[in-house]
Amino acid sequence: MLEYRVEAHRIDAHGSEVRCKDARLIIDTDLAGRRDALNPAELLLAAVAACILKNIERVAPILHFEFERVKIQVHGVRQDSPPKMQQVDYRIEIDTTESDQRLALLHKNVQKYGTIYNTVSAGTRLEGVLVRMAEPTP
Repeated sequence: MLEYRVEAHRIDAHGSEVRCKDARLIIDTDLAGRRDALNPAELLLAAVAACILKNIERVAPILHFEFERVKIQVHGVRQDSPPKMQQVDYRIEIDTTESDQRLALLHKNVQKYGTIYNTVSAGTRLEGVLVRMAEPTP
């Protein structure tokens, strides 16, 4: 079993800090909100994106899946009462020449083996797509 630990503390009424290993992250715990820090809901969405990215890095070598770049957009819908994330949608864009079948295989592996992905999907509707990255227009 793997175990994880983070430590958080309040800086002041406008923010807090989370520490883990040698990393420090200022988080938005201000009731009015902050534009320069992630709030708890945004941290959850960022964790989903990070999990997807890490899974791609993990399974791509196993599948011999070649790619250049990945971009992920994650969108969450929060209900008010009781407060919870009702739905999380994502879009993975990957720069690759792999076939559509290989894209589907990569997506299946990302969904199957992600710790955060599986945790969130157990209690929230989590849906998304993995598509080939569109070429930038000149």
